[in-house]
Amino acid sequence: MEKEIRELREALLDLTGVLNRPQPDSALIEAAGVDLERALFPLLVRVERLGPIGIVELAELAGRDYTTVSRQISKLEALGLVARCPNPEDRRIRAVIITNQGLAMTAELDIARQKIIAKLLMGWKEEEVKSLSLLLRRFADDALSWVKTI
Repeated sequence: MEKEIRELREALLDLTGVLNRPQPDSALIEAAGVDLERALFPLLVRVERLGPIGIVELAELAGRDYTTVSRQISKLEALGLVARCPNPEDRRIRAVIITNQGLAMTAELDIARQKIIAKLLMGWKEEEVKSLSLLLRRFADDALSWVKTI
């Protein structure tokens, strides 16, 4: 299985390289027709998907410095897209939640993302897409579990 793991690793590196480029985020924001700084986009989406979430956890997930994420969340808050509230698990910590305005924006981003991914998968069979989704989710869940142990 050594060859297969090497090929998987190379595919993941290629995919990560694509996802870490600024162009895909910019194209998605443009396709959605929303007015949002590209650097704020991943944070807004993570807050919508995972909130309420603390700044430290959000910074870890985004691979950014805590102070940078805190400043960027302040920008999102000023735009009315997120709000800070007491963390339900630890009242000493403030958590970030999505606002209705933020939900409306992420809904527009989701519609645009759906169209882009549908174009990428246009030549795929439905069973192939289902398999990819299932296996990728399983791999991501296992990777997330592993990260929590280190």
